[in-house]
Amino acid sequence: MSTGIINKIEREQVNTNISPFNVGDTVKVHCRVIEGGKERIQIFEGICIARRGSLINESFTVRKISSGEGVERTFPLHSPKVAQIEVSKKAKVRRARLNYLRERLGKSATTLKEPVGKSKGSLVGAGIAAVDAINKAEEEQNSMAEEAPA
Repeated sequence: MSTGIINKIEREQVNTNISPFNVGDTVKVHCRVIEGGKERIQIFEGICIARRGSLINESFTVRKISSGEGVERTFPLHSPKVAQIEVSKKAKVRRARLNYLRERLGKSATTLKEPVGKSKGSLVGAGIAAVDAINKAEEEQNSMAEEAPA
């Protein structure tokens, strides 16, 4: 009985206006920061290296390289301090936790395998290329049809 009440209260406090993102995506986290009585938004951009928890207890870790040093911050997903989460780039990774990025240096620490839909073998990339080819062929036929009667 009491767990049902707790679950109901937790569902009411879940922030529903968060854009979906996965581990490996480059995200911009807009945080509310209070300094001297003023509130401002601070943006932390980096690669999401882990997600954990569920429902109201869900949190995620973002890692970025700042001045040659790795910086990680863990954010509660449904915290009122998190104003917005914006996905900059999506990436395809095959791990739930990207802890191996901690040992990497330079560009390899911020570049993941491949962006979603950009590889030659992906269906999304192939579908876009096929649609572009069809549109180009139709435009050529239309231009030839307009020139022929004249």
